[in-house]
Amino acid sequence: MITRLSSFFLKTLREDPSDAEVISHKLLLRAGYIRRQAPGVFAWLPLGLRVKGKIEQIIREEMAAAGAHEVHFPTMLPREPYEATGRWEEYGDALFRLKDRHGADYLLAPTHEEAFTLMVKDIVTSYKDLPLQLFQIQDKYRDEARPRAGLLRGREFTMKDAYSFDVSDEGLDASYQSQRDAYERIFARLGLEYVIVSADAGAMGGSRSEEFLLPIEIGEDTFVRSAGGYAANVEAYESPVPAESPIEGQPEAVVFDSPDTPTIETLVTHTNAVLTRADGREWNAADTLKNVVLAVTDLEGTRELVVIGVPGDRDVDMKRVEVAFPNAEVEPATPEDFAKHPLLVKGYIGPGAAGAPVLGAKSATGIRYLVDPRVVNGTSWVTGANEDEKHVAYLVAGRDFVADGVVDVASVRNGDPAPDGSGPIETARGMEIGHVFQLGRKYAEALGLKVLDENGKLVTVTMGSYGIGVTRIMAVLAELNHDERGLVWPRAIAPFDVHVVATGKDPSIFETAESLVATLSGAGADVLFDDRPKVSPGVKFGDAELLGVPRVVVVGRDTAEGFAEVWDRAAGTKEKVALADVPALFGA
Repeated sequence: MITRLSSFFLKTLREDPSDAEVISHKLLLRAGYIRRQAPGVFAWLPLGLRVKGKIEQIIREEMAAAGAHEVHFPTMLPREPYEATGRWEEYGDALFRLKDRHGADYLLAPTHEEAFTLMVKDIVTSYKDLPLQLFQIQDKYRDEARPRAGLLRGREFTMKDAYSFDVSDEGLDASYQSQRDAYERIFARLGLEYVIVSADAGAMGGSRSEEFLLPIEIGEDTFVRSAGGYAANVEAYESPVPAESPIEGQPEAVVFDSPDTPTIETLVTHTNAVLTRADGREWNAADTLKNVVLAVTDLEGTRELVVIGVPGDRDVDMKRVEVAFPNAEVEPATPEDFAKHPLLVKGYIGPGAAGAPVLGAKSATGIRYLVDPRVVNGTSWVTGANEDEKHVAYLVAGRDFVADGVVDVASVRNGDPAPDGSGPIETARGMEIGHVFQLGRKYAEALGLKVLDENGKLVTVTMGSYGIGVTRIMAVLAELNHDERGLVWPRAIAPFDVHVVATGKDPSIFETAESLVATLSGAGADVLFDDRPKVSPGVKFGDAELLGVPRVVVVGRDTAEGFAEVWDRAAGTKEKVALADVPALFGA
């Protein structure tokens, strides 16, 4: 097939658009693959649809190999199914909601668990119809507060979402593994490095959850891994709990003056100046207990303050907080919150101000006090005394204070132990490109998906959910495959097999190029032919480098001697090849 640039719908840009932040965003706009319509919303041009379509085809082939059947649902769905599963409210502001002329509520689907479940409920009645795997490739919508980085985080995006339906948990395990294996094949065919990490299920619910992360510096996710094979999203990392220490024989708690010490750094410096440790070493940040006040607002709008105690050498990670308080909005307490609770002395908060015993006294605030898993009985701390410019040292957990619960939200860092004992972890940045879940029976129970088992009894179906970000993968491939001049697509997803460029004023050059293009196309190659008259060689070469077709053939000044110049964009090479030998390079 031949596509001629002289009549192709394409406009390239010489300069980076001012609002483009990352390489993929800049190059896809400049090369005429996409165009911005609104924040996080893009139109797809012919070149973009070609690459996107090739990615989708690879996914379709591997889904078919896994035994999945393709379907397609509408984007606009009614409220009722999402209300039955609780997600009409759980999604919060991320959901695009709308009403029809009759006042009925609809949404633009962020994902389609409910729709798939109801379709299977309508059609499948017996265990004999299971196991079943269905998938679609469809646009999704989420009202991102800060859409950014082009296709990497938008409000409209294309996903492949698949769902499995089984009678038993053992069947679910098999379906899950089938999809997981298909994902590995898909990413291998796309040439994408990935790490499979344990993840939090979030609003999806369910039990087992794993993410396929691409290690990349612009990634929005942090993950951890050990040399021994442990890997997890930072939100799913579970801090190992140390053994408790004996309480007997520990020094008694001591309250001391600590003016102008509202930070951990100033507190450590001051404590070393006024208080000598019983064991002779200096105090450090890990000896302190930092108390962070957060406001948690649930789906009904009820706002509650909680105080979280973490070792002073760590911070509270708000992504981990979101996992610890699901279906709620969490933010740092405001000055108005502190004003309502005068016993919370900012900068000098201790366990006592959070409703737990401290030095034999109870606070009347009633605020929940939660601690890091490292704060076990027998650990001793320097922390706030709940009085302005006063701290307390040797405050022992289990003796001087008791927490209301444990919450694992402290920052994770290099060198922390892997929970499975496989050694120290390292942290890295990654971009999520796929996610697999074992949903279990959450959605089937909410929507009444039952089938008759082999004994004639109604049983609830168990489900899995499996997603791949199609448009995100295209952006990731652009991030990974470019040079200083433009895109360099992998051959498997390039918009064309070969880009033939005719340059010069001699009509014989264009005639030779026409003949070569016809030969290549006749042999099955998908050819982009730059046949534009009166366009300078510099402009044509610039476009050829920008568009990213991995192999370029230049028919120009060497034509009279019977040669063309062949570029291998991935290898960065250019060589003279006899015109007669060019077709063989492309299987012709």
